[in-house]
Formats: sequence, structure tokens, C-alpha cells
Amino acid sequence: MSTVNERYSQAEKLKDAGKNEEARDLLLGILEESPEHVLSHLALARVFTSLGEHSLAVAHAEKACQIEPTESFNFTLLSVTYQRAYAGTGDTSFIRMAEDAMARSRML
Repeated sequence: MSTVNERYSQAEKLKDAGKNEEARDLLLGILEESPEHVLSHLALARVFTSLGEHSLAVAHAEKACQIEPTESFNFTLLSVTYQRAYAGTGDTSFIRMAEDAMARSRML
């Protein structure tokens, strides 16, 4: 059986090749085994954004921030995820959340 890091690398390659559904499935499998794997949550935020599943993208980006609350990069990615959720849904509440996440990133 391959390690979590090997499967994560494979998922990244799938994502880069535009195979988002396959990457999603692999990343979700990683999280079944290792629910605190931050990189998988961050990758799923990007994959779900690409698939137009904005609520799931936001949930995974938020989870990464919960797991590593002092990592500024996670909050930057959360801000970007909120911005893309706004662009994809037109829900203006995402604008404030994006600004808050970016402010948190800068504070860290």
C-alpha cells in the first residue's frame, strides 16, 4: 500500500492533468484514513472549486484553517476560496469572509 504522501502526490498529478473527479476521489480516500491531512483539505478546496462545488470547497479550506490555525498560507487559500465562491455563486457574504480571512493571514 502506498503512503499518504505518495497518494497525495498522485492526486496532485491528477488535478494538474485536469482529472478533478479522480483527484477528488483519491483525496477523499486519504482523508478517510488521515482526517487531519491538511494538504488534502487544501487540495480538495481547489478541486471542488474547479468542479463548481463551492460549499464543499469552502468547508475543506475552513477545515485546513481549523487544523492549523497559525498557518498564514491556509488563511490566504481560504480567502481565495471565498473569492471564487463569490464569483461562482454571486453570494456577497463571501466577500466579507474573504476579507476577514486575508486579514487573519496578514496578522499571522
